[in-house]
Amino acid sequence: MTTGAKVVLGSVVALVLAAAGEVAWIHHKNTADAAPAAKPYISDPDDLVFLKKERPDSLKDEKSLKGRTLWVSAGGQMDYYPYKNHKVDYSKSAGVLLGAEPIVIVDAVEQVAPKEATYRIPGGNKQVLLVFTKPGSTEQYATPVGFYDNGGYTFSTDEIFFYDDPHQLYSHWGPAIWKSVDAHQATLGMNERQVELALGQVSKSDSSTYGNRTVEFDNQGHPKRVVFENGKATSINAE
Repeated sequence: MTTGAKVVLGSVVALVLAAAGEVAWIHHKNTADAAPAAKPYISDPDDLVFLKKERPDSLKDEKSLKGRTLWVSAGGQMDYYPYKNHKVDYSKSAGVLLGAEPIVIVDAVEQVAPKEATYRIPGGNKQVLLVFTKPGSTEQYATPVGFYDNGGYTFSTDEIFFYDDPHQLYSHWGPAIWKSVDAHQATLGMNERQVELALGQVSKSDSSTYGNRTVEFDNQGHPKRVVFENGKATSINAE
């Protein structure tokens, strides 16, 4: 093959390759244009809420809460007892703390707890309790938040309370939802977190699929069965 022929053949090959590349690019572009746009991931606004944790590990840490307002997160779980003459009266529960309920901390104390008062918080050598009042009242109560045992403290304060007002943390819920939560009532359209805060955390469900299941809330001895579909309550029935 002459040098000239080689040059011509090389040019033809180059043109073919270039044309093939252009066809491939056009096909890729047309395919990409035709493909449906991926749906953007939308986070649940509730999951973006920052919940403060203080991780107490001493009685001093608990006493540092004196004068602060806390709000109940673990609604329907924690009994509280009368506190008089610097002593917790475990003989009779004064009530159960309800979701989003505010309390004003007066002190933190230690006391040996009877067995019947160790259902939620172990007794250890001594229980640690927060002494508090309710807004607008001077009556003092105490609720267990931890215990001392084997030379160390264990606390559940971070799990029992909000350190910031949940009405502000979850302001995106809107006034209608908050009206129901504060009245401790479940309404259609609520999500599981909202119903849990309204009716309490004591519950059982027929599935582990959050937002798509049936949950029976104890609701202080007045059970409510709530059906959730696609994250919203679609049915609410008394048991």
